[in-house]
Amino acid sequence: MIELKNTQTERAILVAVRTPDISKDKVEEHLDELELLSETAGAEAVFKVLQDRARVDSAYFIGKGKAEEIAQLVEMNDINLIIFDDDLTATQVRNLEKLMNKKILDRSGLILDIFASHAKTNEAKTQVELAQLQYMLPRLTRAWTHLSKQYGGIGTKGPGETQIETDRRMIRTRISKLKEKLVDIESRQLTKSSNRKNFIKASLVGYTNAGKSTLINLLTGADVLAENKLFATLDSTTRAFDLDKNKQILISDTVGFIRKLPHNLVASFKSTLNVVRDADVILHVIDCTHPYFEDHIKVVEDTLQELDAHKKVQLKIFNKVDAVESHEMLEYIKNKFPDAILISAMKGMNIGKLKEYLTEIYEENFVEHTIEIDASKSKIISQIHTLAEVQSITYNESHAIINYKTGAVNESRIRSLLASENGV
Repeated sequence: MIELKNTQTERAILVAVRTPDISKDKVEEHLDELELLSETAGAEAVFKVLQDRARVDSAYFIGKGKAEEIAQLVEMNDINLIIFDDDLTATQVRNLEKLMNKKILDRSGLILDIFASHAKTNEAKTQVELAQLQYMLPRLTRAWTHLSKQYGGIGTKGPGETQIETDRRMIRTRISKLKEKLVDIESRQLTKSSNRKNFIKASLVGYTNAGKSTLINLLTGADVLAENKLFATLDSTTRAFDLDKNKQILISDTVGFIRKLPHNLVASFKSTLNVVRDADVILHVIDCTHPYFEDHIKVVEDTLQELDAHKKVQLKIFNKVDAVESHEMLEYIKNKFPDAILISAMKGMNIGKLKEYLTEIYEENFVEHTIEIDASKSKIISQIHTLAEVQSITYNESHAIINYKTGAVNESRIRSLLASENGV
């Protein structure tokens, strides 16, 4: 147990269990990240508690004896919040709240609270509320249904008092309405995406605080909020990046990923994360100064798989190389990830190499074509306008000569249309 600083803000104890299948160093790093999450939410961690167990306890997660020990620590140190690094069941929450008579929060609940605090747009607020209600539903005990009245503060933002105090039936009704609302939002996003069909699209992904927003600001001159804190960006932002004269791609910034990201949150943010699925190339930004950056890489890759985007063309971009003091670490990264690009978005280092890569992607995927078809095939001509950026169209007595630009996928569709029309 490590005693931390004493403050007058909402005071918390952070709790983790280490089972034999995970190293102590890794659990301590998870606790450090939980501390960053709690600070982002506005709490001050007063103690960290790490409990070694063969397996988690089904009733109290950490075992009743350790829970009673923490209850004494809570009473003696004016603690009003206990945060666990793993998800708790409704039974565990109920037992711990009964024993400690304080607010109990798990990692998912804390992340959802942070998202609720950072949600600014109608879309983000809807997504977070849906995720919170889905998270709350199986944990709806008497303590939780009156949470805002009993405690307030961290873990109580979002849906609001009315939804928290309602019964399961009312929550399910609200969930259903939010899902309908998100379907409408996703439909609008698809329309917006279809308007971008004639552009090569790159999507920035990465562990939270890897520097994605700093990079998109550097490349496009955007004004995306870039702060040294977790989840500074929730809504996706798309900006144009000029590679060269008449060569432009669209780059989208996305919400940062994190380990143990609540599944409901990933599902709720589906419409926001559609920019990842729609991308021609995924730019995976990695903070190479972090001691566990390889764990972060796996978290991002697992999340991409959950989004069914893991098979897309992907480039690893190791950011913050200017802050790496170890030459051996840089050599390790270069040897293990030979196709990666090492940059500093803050200092603008090696951005030319990234630009070269994106130019290659552009030239491979968005090229110019010319076809000649029967001028009477107005339906085919209309479909070509839909699938490509028509540069020019000229007519002679019987044919239309169409010059257009499009990506490989839509070019294949156009060729299929022509083959079908010709009976091939």
